[in-house]
Amino acid sequence: MNTCLVAPGGPGQPGGMTEQQRAPEVWRRESDSSHRTVPRVLVRVFLDPGGLEAGTRFYELLQGVTTDARFTFGALRLATVGAFLLIEGAEEELAPFRSTTGTLLVDDVRPYHDRLVAEGAEIVVPLQQVPTGAGFNARHPDGTVVEYVHHRPTADGR
Repeated sequence: MNTCLVAPGGPGQPGGMTEQQRAPEVWRRESDSSHRTVPRVLVRVFLDPGGLEAGTRFYELLQGVTTDARFTFGALRLATVGAFLLIEGAEEELAPFRSTTGTLLVDDVRPYHDRLVAEGAEIVVPLQQVPTGAGFNARHPDGTVVEYVHHRPTADGR
């Protein structure tokens, strides 16, 4: 699997990506989500700096699975392990992402974006390219904030 965080703000804005952050490290067992018929739901787990390795071991043992993606997003280090998206970083780096309840990995974000807009959801982070593909964040009418992402291979096939 492989998800990615959609950052609040655009390039050069608070929470946005800088030029240096546009070349993240990405390893994924599966680099394209276009075949998905059902979204993959990921529960977010926020970890202090240095906690990613212990966190991945715990969630691998808990679920009887292995990590299927690791990547960086700015100063954050991330891993997907089964139903969990582990996000490691300093509190000031994690803060913009804590309001998002979860992540849905889908086949294509555009239909979700269009349906959400039609139903009155607020797009809190616009549809944009992210290191693993494309994504956006929406506040549903009940107030829940969800990240929607789809994955596509990078130029080098990762």
